[in-house]
Amino acid sequence: MLQALLVLFIFQWLGQMLVAALALPFPGALAGTLLLLLALLWKNALPSWLEQTGHFLLQNMMLLFIPTIAGVMLHFDRLSREWLPFVASCVLGAMLTLAATALTFKWMMTRERQRHGNAAEDQA
Repeated sequence: MLQALLVLFIFQWLGQMLVAALALPFPGALAGTLLLLLALLWKNALPSWLEQTGHFLLQNMMLLFIPTIAGVMLHFDRLSREWLPFVASCVLGAMLTLAATALTFKWMMTRERQRHGNAAEDQA
């Protein structure tokens, strides 16, 4: 697990450095995640130690949101004054996330069917 966390932190750091160096208009963590995705696609495999740590983090993801939720509650007065942009961004973000998840799932299912179809042809 320590090895996987180190890899995740290194990719996040690389993303932060890339965003700072190129003055990109999005978070370094997102750039790091995209770099990790590219590395995994290039390698064409997901190491089991990284997969296990990823599952553990996903199962306990709510714990990672507690500081964010507490931070939002510190600015509750501002949210009560500016609720419409906040709600609109939450709804739009949820819709984009749902669409991206659906498209990724569809792509992965197609890829898996092709892989199993090719494996079945090879056995025949």
